[in-house]
Amino acid sequence: MAEEMKTENEKTARNFIENEIDKDLKEGVYDHVVTRFPPEPNGYLHIGHAKSILLNQGLAREYGGKFNLRFDDTNPQKERVEYVESITDDVEWICGEKPPIYFASDYFEQMYECALRLIRKGKAFVCDLSPEQIREYRGTLKEPGKNSPYRDRTVEENLALFQEMKEGKCEDGTRVLRAKIDMASPNINMRDPILYRVAHLEHHNTADQWCIYPMYDFAHPIEDAVEGVTHSICTLEFEDHRPLYDWVVRECEFENPPRQIEFAKMYLTNVVTGKRYIKKLVEDGIVDGWDDPRLVTIAALRRRGYTASSIRRFMELCGVSKSNSSVDYAMLEYCIREDLKMSQSRMMAVLDPVKLIIDNYDEGAIEYLDVPNNQENPELGTRKVPFGRELYIERDDFMIDPPKKYFRLFPGNEVRLMSAYFVKCVGYETDEAGNVTQIHCTYDPETKSGSGFTGRKVKGTIHWVAVPTAKKVQVRLYENIVDEEKGVYNEDGSVNVNPNSLVVCDNCYVEPELAEANPGDKFQFMRNGFFCVDTKDSKQDAPVFNRIVSLKSSYRPK
Repeated sequence: MAEEMKTENEKTARNFIENEIDKDLKEGVYDHVVTRFPPEPNGYLHIGHAKSILLNQGLAREYGGKFNLRFDDTNPQKERVEYVESITDDVEWICGEKPPIYFASDYFEQMYECALRLIRKGKAFVCDLSPEQIREYRGTLKEPGKNSPYRDRTVEENLALFQEMKEGKCEDGTRVLRAKIDMASPNINMRDPILYRVAHLEHHNTADQWCIYPMYDFAHPIEDAVEGVTHSICTLEFEDHRPLYDWVVRECEFENPPRQIEFAKMYLTNVVTGKRYIKKLVEDGIVDGWDDPRLVTIAALRRRGYTASSIRRFMELCGVSKSNSSVDYAMLEYCIREDLKMSQSRMMAVLDPVKLIIDNYDEGAIEYLDVPNNQENPELGTRKVPFGRELYIERDDFMIDPPKKYFRLFPGNEVRLMSAYFVKCVGYETDEAGNVTQIHCTYDPETKSGSGFTGRKVKGTIHWVAVPTAKKVQVRLYENIVDEEKGVYNEDGSVNVNPNSLVVCDNCYVEPELAEANPGDKFQFMRNGFFCVDTKDSKQDAPVFNRIVSLKSSYRPK
């Protein structure tokens, strides 16, 4: 038994869901564990969904059980095949494997039979009240509801009317099938909830086979029961729905019914996760799709360059609880930095270039220098990088009149060119507006990196790219889509969009090797951050680089 194999320390460190499952297994309520992730295919998944995915997969793996991906596709009005495909891809990516895939629509016939069973038991009735009247009859949190005038129809009458609904003889919104529970229940979800509604809509899986569709609260527990789910792990907003969940599986007479357990959602600070808000950003052209790297949909994080392992680590740090709380976005950025810093090559890329000319270097000469791929991880080896008389450096690595403690290049100062030589600034040129156009230096050939030179030291080191071999690329610098100083949303519900959330740099130069990078490849650009080759807009020999995250972190693990 799983419980018996745990040490005392492991037991105390376990979360409350594991403790409940341990108890169920020990008491023989279940002899195995089956979990599922049940998204509605009405949009793309976001970072909050990752918690549920990994929690359910992790529990199944921990107990040697089974984990399913199951689409709750009971509302064809909002569902699309595009969403099904994106969710499938995201779940497989974040889990590292493709789970068995099921659809609620696979069980429409069984749901219909369950509805008939409830009618025959006197537990469901066809109601002709309008949607407005149903809301009126429902009551409030302080006042009980009142029975529908159609509540006492006979079993035979209800069966006949429900058949008419199924045969398409009723217009949308004219009739529903409702459970017969208790209109005076303190839990509004138990006040004769709707089980089926009429909807003449085309379904992505069943086409026009059905014109009645089950409501989520009726369909969901049946799906779980049919699939043999043991523990229905869901978020806290479904806690008040649990009595209805239990009522459905009990009254439909399922053996070994699943058990619902709720946990707290994960909220990230200053991000947009609501599907309707993201959809509006897409429709208004503010972002270029559900996978725009400024968003926190899983597809967007993937495109930006986040790894599945970094998201898994993030979820481990967040933990599982029954109390809602917010997590700083900086924690997610910390996880991707930690994931990439030792595993990716550190390349030289100049995002805002100015030309540096070494006056005493042979004109036309090119030499290839040995440059470590990652100074902190020697196992990644070295590469040959071309070096010559003319280089590009970052514009902010040179100042004519620098402040104190500025250790980079300025007239009369000497710095090291990374993995190359010491150079000393001997002059500069400007245009009519006073902008620096060229920097002139001399180099000391005795100071070549790796030569063991110890004659003098310099305080500054700057990166560079050789002009003759440099490749021009586009680099995109992403920030939060939200203007954090103003908050996430305006009073009208629109998103406070950060006007600087995307800066496109078209005049960037990189090492020649980077021009051959493939979509999805990741690198650290010296002093500029971690970058990923965009999977959507990159073309052969013309990669587009997305900044995944900057190098500096405001988060420190506890």
